Amino acid sequence: MTDVPDLERHGHGRGCVITRKASFSASHRYYLPELSSDDNAARFGLCALPAGHGHNYELIVAMAGGLNVDGMVLNLSEVKHAIRSEVTDQLDFRFLNDVWPEFDLSRPEGCLPTTEALLRIIWTRLIAHLPIVAIRLYEQENLWADYHGDAMDAYLTIRTHFAAAHRLARVELSQEENERIYGKCARPHGHGHNYFVDVTVRGEIDPRTGMVCDLGSLQSLVNDIVVEPFDHTFLNKDIPHFANCVPTAENIALYISDCLAKPIRAIGAHLHKVRLQESPNNAAEVYAETPRLEAIPEVLHAMAAH
Repeated sequence: MTDVPDLERHGHGRGCVITRKASFSASHRYYLPELSSDDNAARFGLCALPAGHGHNYELIVAMAGGLNVDGMVLNLSEVKHAIRSEVTDQLDFRFLNDVWPEFDLSRPEGCLPTTEALLRIIWTRLIAHLPIVAIRLYEQENLWADYHGDAMDAYLTIRTHFAAAHRLARVELSQEENERIYGKCARPHGHGHNYFVDVTVRGEIDPRTGMVCDLGSLQSLVNDIVVEPFDHTFLNKDIPHFANCVPTAENIALYISDCLAKPIRAIGAHLHKVRLQESPNNAAEVYAETPRLEAIPEVLHAMAAH
């Protein structure tokens, strides 16, 4: 057997991406002093209430580098210490508006502590201590942001769901031919799924509101364009587009992307990606723009694993 040098045996110099998860609980309030109470309420809804509101945040930090002589990108004890000292110890059980100077709205450069703004500032605090390549912050299980160090550009994702039935069959083929292609999914009466839809938008973080786009507007248009028309329908019969287009997960995701791209531009963002989860085993992803993520593919897989 060929002897392997000690350094090679431990993977020295080979590239790897590692992730570390951390959590903290904090509250915040959306209220701009230059606006009246009525204007703040109209713009930010319940998020403008004086008492504020809180979340159990989950932070995922992705780091990349070559393995050292001990077979690690970084010592995890050092990673934990950096995240704790620079982020979670400072934010846990705090009112975010008062924690960091970037959120001091009495200053012209101050901004609201939105998920995307908070994430960008977390990056600036960690980058001097860790070789981070991507970070993600969950505000809730159906709302999160991603940041990759690209100036003010960030990604915001919302998750929603609908229930619908469909049948996989090409109208120009016989039943026998369709069953050969689609199996049980071609049966005449169809079958149903509880679909989950992740809509990811990209845009510049507004230096004052801290938002990529108005979250309420984004949620409303996804509900109006996707959820309400699709929910509790037989897609082949109730959605005209699928009368002649097979409603596979791929085609549903493509159609949702086509429907959302222009309305999302109208609210100041760009549709980046639509992900449709058809079942625990099946999902389809459609990029509405050329993927601009600067992270290497391994980083995307590492973040998706969470």
